[in-house]
Amino acid sequence: MNIRRPDRTRGFTLIELVVVMAIIGLLLSIALPRYMHSIDQGKERVRQQNLAVMRDAIDKFYGDRGQYPDTLDELVTQHYLRAIPVDPVNGDDKWATVASPNDDISGVYDVLPASSPKAVKEQGEAQ
Repeated sequence: MNIRRPDRTRGFTLIELVVVMAIIGLLLSIALPRYMHSIDQGKERVRQQNLAVMRDAIDKFYGDRGQYPDTLDELVTQHYLRAIPVDPVNGDDKWATVASPNDDISGVYDVLPASSPKAVKEQGEAQ
């Protein structure tokens, strides 16, 4: 004799739902740090590319005019750059400028991220 329970409904038990949620949490805890690290690496690569573009523009300015630009804005006004690129790590367009090691030549010789240790050291020495 088979005894059937007619009132039994189909669905998931609480234990099954908890196990699925635990598995999802475990997978997220493994994948999320890798994802965040790849985002940081991407921002750093974009920063390096922006620095390379600005340094190339400074070199072209020097090659054309025989002097370095007084500011980074001069690169934009003279159409060597469309705009000063945004630093993706800091989220702003602030860059530290480096003067020429030769005291006879004035202007922007090099560009560094404003938050780099070398830029912070040079700003501290200037004050």
